[in-house]
Amino acid sequence: MVAKSKQCRQVVLTIVNIGRTHLHHFLLTCTHNNKLDIMLLIILLFTIIYFAIYYYFKQQFSYWSRRSVPGLEPSLPFGNIAPPWKNIPPTIQYANFYKEFKTRRQKHGGVYLFGKPMYIPVDPDLIRNILVKDFQYFSGRGIHFNAEMQQCFDNLFFLDGPRWKVLRQKLTPTFSSGKMKMMFNTMLDCTKPLRKKLDELADNEEVIDIKDILAKFTTDVIGSCAFGIECNTFETEDSDFRKYGKKVFEENAFKALKMMFAFNYENLAKKLGVTILDKEIEDFFVKISMETYNYRVRNNIKRKDFMQILIELKEVEKNLTMKELISQVFAFFVAGFDTSSATLTFCLFELASNFDIQDRLRQEIFEVLNEYNGEITYEAIHEMKYMEQVINETLRKYPVVAMILRKCSQDYQVPFSNSIIEAGTFTIISAMGLHRDPEHFPNPEKFDPDRFSEANLSKIRAGTYLPFGDGPRICIGVRFGMMQAKICLITLLRNFEFSLNTQTKVPLELDFGFITNAKGGVWLNCQKL
Repeated sequence: MVAKSKQCRQVVLTIVNIGRTHLHHFLLTCTHNNKLDIMLLIILLFTIIYFAIYYYFKQQFSYWSRRSVPGLEPSLPFGNIAPPWKNIPPTIQYANFYKEFKTRRQKHGGVYLFGKPMYIPVDPDLIRNILVKDFQYFSGRGIHFNAEMQQCFDNLFFLDGPRWKVLRQKLTPTFSSGKMKMMFNTMLDCTKPLRKKLDELADNEEVIDIKDILAKFTTDVIGSCAFGIECNTFETEDSDFRKYGKKVFEENAFKALKMMFAFNYENLAKKLGVTILDKEIEDFFVKISMETYNYRVRNNIKRKDFMQILIELKEVEKNLTMKELISQVFAFFVAGFDTSSATLTFCLFELASNFDIQDRLRQEIFEVLNEYNGEITYEAIHEMKYMEQVINETLRKYPVVAMILRKCSQDYQVPFSNSIIEAGTFTIISAMGLHRDPEHFPNPEKFDPDRFSEANLSKIRAGTYLPFGDGPRICIGVRFGMMQAKICLITLLRNFEFSLNTQTKVPLELDFGFITNAKGGVWLNCQKL
């Protein structure tokens, strides 16, 4: 691939040099007053540029056919992606690529992002190989983050290679069931302001923007469990945690352009000092992390939270740098800020749309809690099997991270063909495509938690359900996210009944940004039980 690119560049340079010779001849022979000569000069210049670009893309767009990988017909200059003015989210485009290759009965395929080849696995066994069995070939994400200029990106999401492996080993015990149990009551305390707020809204018969309510709850949880700070988001609308959390996920054309540029031209982006995170946001998280760390260490204060676990890794085991500590806290905050509230929002939408499912889940909550004297305990939530089915089905129908990105680190022989995926090639797995595939999940638009019942669980084919990824790089915070979702749903359903308000657009229209959300929000009516 590298040799071909060099050859292609050499041909383009040859064309440009030929053009330069002709241009020099024109400049020597034409006069200042001869408008025709000037016009011909301009035409020649644009012709040279056109053919240079055309030849470059022609060579790039033959990449997959030269490797016997099925492809889709690209077009200049965008390749297979839609022009920006069509405003089609990447999530939808890659789900469509998945469907197109599936329709053609292909197990894999190749597309182009501008001139960049992108590999699309379709077959679940191949996907399973990439994420699990042959992980050593696809261990990295290859996301540009400019570690030299930013302090919050030495974390598991962005790191690749040996540094990722070492850090993953350090942090895996942090998310053990024992550590989750330690944080349980800290998380449970955050449900008190949540219930109080819903009591007020129900008493006033107000329509509820459930995403806003749930985002405040998850902000309180993350603030408390990550930093040991009471955010009081329900009382302080413009709390710093909420404000800067929103800013992390704010989307605009300039940010999108920077990310696209950094993705396609990583080395150049590093040289130019292109960064992903705004300095204002980074400064806030660095400051709050340092202040919390210094205060606790100086005053020998200990809490049952994520920050305490990291402090012990750094101070006692000498196993973490300060930059790594800051980066993990930032990653923990970002991972739990919008993803959890989005999942819970979709879950409440489905429960409000399907009263039979809402009633069945509520019944399970009452029955299990009755065995624990009405108390929400760590043991109690793990007995709620239908609760887990409801959350799993929500994540199937609405995967909040709908694409899984991997970068091939060494040449990979595709098992069922003679094709070689070359080192440096990006692979995109469409979780949305898989989760909405009727072959894997019949009647995929139907919300059916029984897909994940004990009787049906074995029918789900490996490599088709990927809400958290899979393999060694599966989301490290799965236990935390599930615990948070269960505690929230128990608090809501044991005290309130929910129904759809007419402000909610049905069918629900999805907004695919970095995180999947509902366009126009989800608006609910809430009644006390």
